[in-house]
Amino acid sequence: MRVGIVILPEDRWWAAEPKWRAAEEYGFDHAWTYDHLGWRSLVDGPWFGAVPTLSAAAMVTSRIRLGTYVASPNFRHPVPFTRELITLDDLADGRLVLGVGAGGTGYDVDVFGGKELTPKQRADRFVEFVEALDGLLRNDGYDHDGAHYTARGARNLPGPVQRPRLPFLVAANGPRTMRLAARLGEGWVTTGADTDDQDAWWRSVAELSSAFDEALSSQGRDPGAVHRYLSLDAAPVFSLSSFDAFAEAAGRAGELGFTDVVAHWPRSGTPYQGREAVLERVADELLPTLQQD
Repeated sequence: MRVGIVILPEDRWWAAEPKWRAAEEYGFDHAWTYDHLGWRSLVDGPWFGAVPTLSAAAMVTSRIRLGTYVASPNFRHPVPFTRELITLDDLADGRLVLGVGAGGTGYDVDVFGGKELTPKQRADRFVEFVEALDGLLRNDGYDHDGAHYTARGARNLPGPVQRPRLPFLVAANGPRTMRLAARLGEGWVTTGADTDDQDAWWRSVAELSSAFDEALSSQGRDPGAVHRYLSLDAAPVFSLSSFDAFAEAAGRAGELGFTDVVAHWPRSGTPYQGREAVLERVADELLPTLQQD
């Protein structure tokens, strides 16, 4: 099993840099940051951009994979975003993973003063967004005509370091977006159901994992070709609230067939409130055993 860590883009770089360096030194397989303009209860506090943050992180790491958790079409257009992704993949020397999601409601939408889209409209836009990014990253001089995006002879030279393109990690809980993940994703990530009941959350994760099996079958994909990521901290219990909590969560994820789990760097307040001592103990005692499985 591979293990990842999310570092929220809320600290000035003098405070954030040691975390990114430590994520690699601790032995995590991948490190992520949120791609939002502002997020939930933290919207009134400090917040930095994902692309510059990952660019800086690429400069102070050499092994760990880096990615967005997750980028969405709420404020991204595929054409300029493609240029940013190619640049990031170059800076990271082929270590970039593009995490993408449909985008929800909240500040990322409200700040533009636009009309809120229905779930179906968001799914429609998301499918087109990912398809356009796939074409733009693979092909120089790419054309796209869609309901949401247009591109005319979009250039992508020199292209990503990773060929034919950098890997996509597609966030999906619904049937249509799961099919998209099965068709174009090198990875699938789920947050499970929105519930305050821990056991109910794990039941939902098991059900979604089974549904993704069906999505893979419908797309003719080999189940082993798509990595399965579980966002542990979408559960009611913060995974790094204790050593035992993380060990149990990682174990249950492995039993359900997940190849990767992702936790959040502990914060001093909610959300993801915890102690860095727990993170350090997990990295020292548990991480090596998980990565041997």
